[in-house]
Amino acid sequence: MQRWRGQDEIPSDWGRCVLTIGVFDGVHRGHAELITGAVKAGRSRGIPTVLMTFDPHPMEVVFPGSHPAQLTTLTRRAELAEELGVDVFLVMPFTTDFMKLTPERYIHELLVENLHVVEVVVGENFTFGKKAAGNVAMLRRAGERFGFAVEAMSLVAEHHHSETVTFSSTYIRSCVDAGDVVAAAEALGRPHRVEGVVVRGDGRGRVLGFPTANVAPPMYSAIPADGVYAAWFTVLGHGPVMGTVIPGERYQAAVSVGTNPTFSGRTRTVEAFVLDTAADLYGQHVAVDFVARIRGQEKFGSVEDLVAAMDRDTEKARGILAAQ
Repeated sequence: MQRWRGQDEIPSDWGRCVLTIGVFDGVHRGHAELITGAVKAGRSRGIPTVLMTFDPHPMEVVFPGSHPAQLTTLTRRAELAEELGVDVFLVMPFTTDFMKLTPERYIHELLVENLHVVEVVVGENFTFGKKAAGNVAMLRRAGERFGFAVEAMSLVAEHHHSETVTFSSTYIRSCVDAGDVVAAAEALGRPHRVEGVVVRGDGRGRVLGFPTANVAPPMYSAIPADGVYAAWFTVLGHGPVMGTVIPGERYQAAVSVGTNPTFSGRTRTVEAFVLDTAADLYGQHVAVDFVARIRGQEKFGSVEDLVAAMDRDTEKARGILAAQ
């Protein structure tokens, strides 16, 4: 899969394509249906499928300081798009100038002149251009004028607990924020992932017999509610074996999210106790895939009580992950 950033990286001799557009944060089940529809259209026409996304999140530019919690990094988004069959992953820098593009210029300059679209596949609620003035109806009219088709797909929803839930990034963020990683996984089609670099902490876990990898995620990452979770832990990349941890392989883990109230901590951390392994993980880029919440954050009366709880957490994590 090719990866382009901005209009300048679109080849001058670029031919025709099928295009799907969106932020695609999370690449959840609704996004997957949309992307799959675009890929099928591209293959039936014998032309490439381009996925166009944005960086930073448009909300951060339109309303500075309001950046939504990020469900996926751009790199992860690209990986998931490639798994779905996308040929080109195009990241458009969302600048103040881009924000001011009228819907007419957006269509003519980007879709027609640069990408030479034959078909555009979007969600039925798709909007674009200055002040989100463009919509599917406008896109269809432009398609009739410039000779491209428009497919507007319905949003994906399921019936849960006597209510209909529409899968969206906003819904998934609310699930993650509440610690309901099971509901988040149902909407995503996979466990919610938090990536980051392993940094040095205070070393207290090692003293207690539970050495943890202190994961520092990127800014704006969607971190689950404070508590203890069963999760899968993976060192990303394909480097050498580190102790008993092989990059690319996933390992069982019990993960604590919170401020360590037993020790009057104030800094919120993500600490993964990787089960049955021994490795120096400092500086490694890792992924934590949250499977289930074991309990909320608690303040214990003694270190002994904390250690006993950690023993129980570890066994519960083993049982949950063994059933996966």
